[in-house]
Amino acid sequence: MSEWLVLSIAMAAACAVVLTIVVINNRRIGDDDDPSETPDVIEYMTMMIGVVYAIVLGLAIAGVWEGRSAAQESVRQEAQALHEVSARAEVWPADVRARIRADVDAYVSHVVDTEWRTMADRGELTEEGTALLERVRRSVSDYRPADAHEGDAYQPMVDQVAVADDARSARAENAGATMPGVVWFGLITGALITVGLIFTLQIRRTFRELLLAGLFSALIAFLLFLIWAFDAPFGRGISATPDPFLNLFPHIEGLGG
Repeated sequence: MSEWLVLSIAMAAACAVVLTIVVINNRRIGDDDDPSETPDVIEYMTMMIGVVYAIVLGLAIAGVWEGRSAAQESVRQEAQALHEVSARAEVWPADVRARIRADVDAYVSHVVDTEWRTMADRGELTEEGTALLERVRRSVSDYRPADAHEGDAYQPMVDQVAVADDARSARAENAGATMPGVVWFGLITGALITVGLIFTLQIRRTFRELLLAGLFSALIAFLLFLIWAFDAPFGRGISATPDPFLNLFPHIEGLGG
């Protein structure tokens, strides 16, 4: 099911539940009820709880967005390092250069076409990807430069392989969900409390009040969806992409290509 369809259903369901409760609750109120009798302390507490929950939502969104940005940056660093390895191999003999570039292409192809789906589905990297990167490392480190010109490229290439390995490790750390379960419990409980408190203000069945109640509940549902979508940097619709690999290695087929 599409993430956007999930969002639409969640927002519609939140609106429907809130509006249904408002209508049912309003039918039980007598004609002599005066909504202006709501104690000031209830209005104050409702406002304060809403402000506190808004701060919590803002921090949660900032946290998961930072995690997604870090995940995308690790992908960029990994792709750039491998591109440097492939480019710097130009000064080495043709057979060595061809072997290194073939190993780099094999690794990138595996990451884009296979490992990316594994990260999305299971939140982990593949053993084959680790083996392919190790092959790149061996192709670079096992060669002995024949002269000073070739030697000048040797250490930078070894360093770039190390950068790619480090970026891959960072990608592994970001592959799964980043938000702990206890935080999700607090976010959902806070949403229920915040939406539930609007009923203490004795809202009526006027179009304006029903519209505001529906929009408020839909906004809460949207913000929770936004946190959920960013929570797994590689696993959901608003996720990090393999575009850095595809941009630097345009001859590699993309996902589903």
